[in-house]
Amino acid sequence: MAQSNLRREQIYGVAGALFSKRGYHATSVRDIAKQLNIQGGSLYAHIASKEDVLWEIIQRAASEFLGGVAPIASYGLPASERLRLMIRAHVEIVTHHLDDATVFFHEWRFLSTERERIVASQRDRYEACFRKVIEDGIRAGEFREVDAKLAALMTLSSVNMVYQWYKPDGPLSAEQVADGYTDLIINGLSAADTGGNP
Repeated sequence: MAQSNLRREQIYGVAGALFSKRGYHATSVRDIAKQLNIQGGSLYAHIASKEDVLWEIIQRAASEFLGGVAPIASYGLPASERLRLMIRAHVEIVTHHLDDATVFFHEWRFLSTERERIVASQRDRYEACFRKVIEDGIRAGEFREVDAKLAALMTLSSVNMVYQWYKPDGPLSAEQVADGYTDLIINGLSAADTGGNP
């Protein structure tokens, strides 16, 4: 990797960790440079602005989510299995990239208006993948007759919050977290008679 590219990757890594822990506004260019042991002005040889760094981190996270999860929606599998794989992939991305996921979910609102619109469109596309699979499951009789949009939003709201409490050295592994979420969500949507109240 060229030295300039290596330095940019270091900047993105340090900035992601700082934005995640302190927040975008509370992190200065000087803070990022200090962590890299360089002068603040030297950072601008590699980046145009602090917002450009935030944009790059958020776009990388969006690419991870869309690239890792969206294709599963078109697999030739039952809807319940596709949804299980999608939730698992989402949780794995969050738990394996905690800093970037935190920045993606929490700091995107500090982007300029045009960039914010792009992120909103990406999030809409992502939600639509979950809604499609839930709709497929309803049509196939795998899932109960529910509001698919509401179910998709509930699913994403649940799994998105993993970044707020998951600890790599905590009592649950990433796999256990993924299994727990998939079981709870899919059992809640399942059309199978579980013997409970109607």
